Amino acid sequence: MGVFSFLFGNKAKKIKDFKARGAVIIDVRSKGEYASGATPGSKNIPLPQINTKVEEIKKMNKPVITCCASGMRSSSAAAVLKSKGIECMNGGGWFNLSQKLN
Repeated sequence: MGVFSFLFGNKAKKIKDFKARGAVIIDVRSKGEYASGATPGSKNIPLPQINTKVEEIKKMNKPVITCCASGMRSSSAAAVLKSKGIECMNGGGWFNLSQKLN
């Protein structure tokens, strides 16, 4: 197994696992970015609001996949949610995530 497949190969599997368990997709881009295109069925919670929405997200009682434009903001959001006890993963850029969900 190569280094890249070791580091990144399981991401598609993990996304499929999360999806099979009814994961909520949270897009952390701005409302304007989200309005210009988004993963179908995703929920828009811009990154600056993530901390104020933790209890609402916990009440969903589902795993969470975060996404944004490139994966940077969603990585930050995933780290915040994980630190609050929410099962979460960074799905990366929303467009690539959409492709992996099909």
